[in-house]
Amino acid sequence: MADLHAQLVEKLGLRIVRGDYPPGTRIDLDALEPELGVSKTAIREALRVIREKGLIDSWPRRGTIVNNRDSWKLLDGDVIMWRRAARRDDDRLLSELSQLRDVIEPAAARLAAEYRDDDDIAALRTSFAEFEAAGHDVERLAAADLDFHLRLLRSTHNELLMRLDTVVVHALDARNRIQHHPGAGWLDPVPDHRRVLDAVEAGDTVGAEAAMRHAIRESDEDLRSGEPPFETPA
Repeated sequence: MADLHAQLVEKLGLRIVRGDYPPGTRIDLDALEPELGVSKTAIREALRVIREKGLIDSWPRRGTIVNNRDSWKLLDGDVIMWRRAARRDDDRLLSELSQLRDVIEPAAARLAAEYRDDDDIAALRTSFAEFEAAGHDVERLAAADLDFHLRLLRSTHNELLMRLDTVVVHALDARNRIQHHPGAGWLDPVPDHRRVLDAVEAGDTVGAEAAMRHAIRESDEDLRSGEPPFETPA
């Protein structure tokens, strides 16, 4: 039942984000019931989740109406995922995620250098060692890269900043699909991450921020020279 609920949420959420139901459209539960082969109750439960993400609203007599995009909670992890799956605004989404990284991660590196503790340093060292050992193993490199950046966020000990991990996760995953695919040419990311780690460990707030800005610039340069190997979603 939980799997069915998740599938319905994803299917209906993707339809809205993809534009199958444009803003102002009334979602017809009577038509969806036979189409999807599920009960109205199941559809209503899925739409309740989607409403919490700002994609729709419901009113007595009017029914369930698709909201304008400016009402969507665009930082919601599912909404980001559906935008990526919809493939309607790839360039815009990737650009906006990169811009958010430019804001979030240098600040995170600076705060991590100021507030990290011994456990944070140990975790970052472990993560970096895996990153360093990954070489050109694409899947291992991407996983280690993500782990390093998330551990850096946790090292800030800022609960609000840590909640932006969704942005970092999607930004890195989208970038890695382009930057680290087999056959792509890309700059070795290990030295940049080493500089970030060294500065954080030394408590060098200015150096940590500068090192992260440099790492992001290098990453963006790789993106500009890369060819995106996206698969067509089913």
